Amino acid sequence: MTQALFESNIKSLQLLGRGKVRDIYAVDADKLLIVTSDRLSAFDVVLPDPIPGKGIVLTQLANFWFEKLGHIIPNQLTGIDPESVVAPEERAQVRGRGLVVKRLKPLPIEAVVRGYLIGSGWKDYQETGAVCGIKLPADLPLAAKLPTPIFTPATKAEQGDHDENISFEHAQTSCAAALAEVLKGTGKNGAEIATQARDAAIALYSAAADYALTRNIIIADTKFEFGLDQNGTLHLIDEALTPDSSRFWPMDAYQLGSNPPSYDKQYVRDHLETLTWNKKAPGPALPAEVIARTSAKYREAYEQLTGHKLPE
Repeated sequence: MTQALFESNIKSLQLLGRGKVRDIYAVDADKLLIVTSDRLSAFDVVLPDPIPGKGIVLTQLANFWFEKLGHIIPNQLTGIDPESVVAPEERAQVRGRGLVVKRLKPLPIEAVVRGYLIGSGWKDYQETGAVCGIKLPADLPLAAKLPTPIFTPATKAEQGDHDENISFEHAQTSCAAALAEVLKGTGKNGAEIATQARDAAIALYSAAADYALTRNIIIADTKFEFGLDQNGTLHLIDEALTPDSSRFWPMDAYQLGSNPPSYDKQYVRDHLETLTWNKKAPGPALPAEVIARTSAKYREAYEQLTGHKLPE
């Protein structure tokens, strides 16, 4: 069984920060090392127990998609072996789960694409007949496939807070304010970049969803992040189309009107819903069975989508 990594500890590089799942280090002025840990967050709280191998699954699945979708938009990868930028005794911490990436200016929005009516989109639709202000046909059932995928951006929340859905116009305004400095002299503006991000996100989702169907998986929705280089060129960053950023459904379990099971942390959420916990930090410890089943579900998603097995 893969040894779990709750937190990396790379002393040979400067630690820039830790997110819910990823630890970020400075390699040099234009490159970063991202280490994807086995931390698991639920209800925006990082739980005390890691899921063994989860970070490796996320990294290897993202790499699979970066390669498959590289013709649509450039991405953050540099091709540099992460083991080459750390001290010899630190290599085990980055093996299979580290990426050396370009330093890019992130857009201030989460680029969410929905292909099916589920989750917060379903709630919104029941109340308003629309999702994030995008009008949809009447009388769609739960889990219905939408006529075309829709772009529903969200704010990037601070750790512990929830992302909030925003209108596309709001996304354009946010990008204009946050990206003004990096776009100086490029002839581009933030509103254009938001439009580019929307179009890229829908193209990436559509290509991935079409491929996933050939592997008997439905990608119901997903979340992308984008960044800009010094020339104002849009890049796909962070991760792409993993169980942490996407809702994957097994095709044989899909049924209109019901919430299909998904390849992600559902076991954990279901378990937590049985506890008297206020959904604030610190999170409760997880039973060994929940950890093992969650770990297996992540691996299953990778193997089903790629057709390859990860080493134990």
